[in-house]
Amino acid sequence: MTVLDLNSDLGEGFGVWRLGDDSALLDVVSSANVACGFHAGDASTMRRVCRLAAERGVAVGAQVSYRDLAGFGRRFIDVEPAQLADEVLYQIGALDACARASGTRVSYVKPHGALYNATMRHAGQAKAVAEGVRAFGSLPVLGLPGSRLLAAAESAGLEPVHEAFADRGYTAAGTLVPRSEPGALLDSTEAAVRRALRLASQGELVAVDGTVLRIAARSLCIHGDTPGAVDMARTVRAKLLAAGCAVQSFVAV
Repeated sequence: MTVLDLNSDLGEGFGVWRLGDDSALLDVVSSANVACGFHAGDASTMRRVCRLAAERGVAVGAQVSYRDLAGFGRRFIDVEPAQLADEVLYQIGALDACARASGTRVSYVKPHGALYNATMRHAGQAKAVAEGVRAFGSLPVLGLPGSRLLAAAESAGLEPVHEAFADRGYTAAGTLVPRSEPGALLDSTEAAVRRALRLASQGELVAVDGTVLRIAARSLCIHGDTPGAVDMARTVRAKLLAAGCAVQSFVAV
């Protein structure tokens, strides 16, 4: 792989509460997954992050979620599919309004937290997310390889984009280790760099049990709330560039 996108979850504050360093990460990543108000984010935060992304030439993606501010979108909610599709559409539209007022636009969609994990296997919710995106327009959908979400996106005529994670543990099945279990987080910059370089050069990553997984990912995520996220992202980007891998978004900005 000679080109790899770096994405991060941004805009995850709410009101006076702040999480992560959005401005610093926007100097590093090529795509920003911006919270749309359901798990985090508010109108002012969304507009501020979109403005900063536009200034830096970073692609803006809508990070849609369950309506779960109290749980930060990390609790499964059994939403009726038609309602979920409408709520996905609502979130994309809200962020796109802030993006266009800031001189950019929403260029792709990525589910957050429990919704991301649920759409790995939950066919009804995966289809609902894809339908919500399709109702807005023909936007690429970012997700895990082999997920129901990406299959539903492709069936809806949307571009499925495979991603991997620099800072999360993987099971032997290629899914993310639940955050409640040991090995869920890679908080070592060295481990994240090894993950990124192996992914870029060989299309592989190693699961927590040592299983080698083949992953043809076009985008690599570093969570904005991971401890030391800014330094981790800066180092990963520098090492990728030094290895001859260009860092750029999978969508035109």
